[in-house]
Amino acid sequence: MVLNLSLAFGAPAVADPQRLVALGDSLTQGYGLPEGDGFVPQLARWLADQGRDVVINNAGVSGDTTAGGLSRLDWTLAEPADAMIVTLGGNDVLRGLDPAVSRANLDAILAKAGERQLPVLLVAMDAPGNYGPDYRQQFDAIYPELAATHGVLLAPSFLSPLREGGDDAATMQKYLQADGIHPNREGVARIVATLGPRVIELLDQARGQ
Repeated sequence: MVLNLSLAFGAPAVADPQRLVALGDSLTQGYGLPEGDGFVPQLARWLADQGRDVVINNAGVSGDTTAGGLSRLDWTLAEPADAMIVTLGGNDVLRGLDPAVSRANLDAILAKAGERQLPVLLVAMDAPGNYGPDYRQQFDAIYPELAATHGVLLAPSFLSPLREGGDDAATMQKYLQADGIHPNREGVARIVATLGPRVIELLDQARGQ
């Protein structure tokens, strides 16, 4: 007699969706874009197209600095989370903050995530050249060095996909909103296509794969 295991033991269990926190600033929040065109909604759709069941908590706050991200981290993680993306530092640069301060804040964020055994994808930011080469070197070094120290995944600069094909202003402008800072819908799509595989790597890490 052949036993139907699905009837004997019930239908196969369906895994719960993974819970991903996107901690960041206006780039994460989706500043200037219709609700469905921002980074988090586009990433959610991209992941769904890859067959991934993921619920993303949009913890992006426009204008936030690394200090702001650190100050709200505990309540952001009050709800259960399986993994976290950290995209902070752009506003630190815009304000000309000391890179040592930005480093300390990001270091504390990653340390808190480590205490919770929460896998992290740290997304880098680039400093412009107008603060001088020393500032740029100190700031740009923050991300790879902290990723190595805390053993977290690292992604290249959030806006780097907008420079593919040329680093001139005209190349980037077609992917930016009128303010020249925030990506438009097409720019976000390029960012998601670049970051998406790293996010999948993060989700697999969270699953223990």
